[in-house]
Amino acid sequence: MGGTGHAAEHTRMIRVLLVDDQPLVRAGLRRILRPRAGFEIVGECEDGDEVESAVRVFHPDVVIMDVRMRRVDGAEATRRLREQGGPPVLVLTTFDDDEVLAASLRAGASGFQLKDAPGEALVMAVRSVAEGNAWLDPSVTARVLTMFRSLPTALPRPAAASAALTGREIDVLRLVARGFSNAEIADRLVIGEVTVKTHLGNILGKLGVRDRAAAIVFAFDAGLVAPDADRPRS
Repeated sequence: MGGTGHAAEHTRMIRVLLVDDQPLVRAGLRRILRPRAGFEIVGECEDGDEVESAVRVFHPDVVIMDVRMRRVDGAEATRRLREQGGPPVLVLTTFDDDEVLAASLRAGASGFQLKDAPGEALVMAVRSVAEGNAWLDPSVTARVLTMFRSLPTALPRPAAASAALTGREIDVLRLVARGFSNAEIADRLVIGEVTVKTHLGNILGKLGVRDRAAAIVFAFDAGLVAPDADRPRS
């Protein structure tokens, strides 16, 4: 299914780097993430060991990362990229990729999307991650939570960590977990966007997590939001 929307609706094109060892998959992504949907495919990689140099050359806003590749898998490529302060990563996964999926989350991936999802969902996911938000495909949320809980350095226990959050911080975290952007959260809570960012920084600090994606996993794990909660449509 093709992507939706028009480039004119966006202030600028979102620059995308594709990382997948299958040419047919990359071709399919190119058909969905078209200029008229607001995207520019600036480069492509066949393996994870090519990502760092490609990012330096093409300066993408977001990297779409496969998980299983021959030389360097998506988790390791994501870890290297994020350690260098690189762009956010959206991981494309299938249902049999649980271990690498969890590893990708720990490595700093900002979002997870199923490969066989409709084009509309991919467009929304890429745009959300490129704008600095996190994204979890509802179909993989439960599996991500299960794998994340089994890791040696899991998130803080929900009861203790939730108690450290203020009521407004919990409001913000719930909306973050439902896929709302900072601007949308500010609008819904009738507060400034800078205030939202301040609350989010406090949330990350209190939970001891480093990014928005890990905070989302915590919110689901703590029961602050249900896996099937409505997310905004773009």
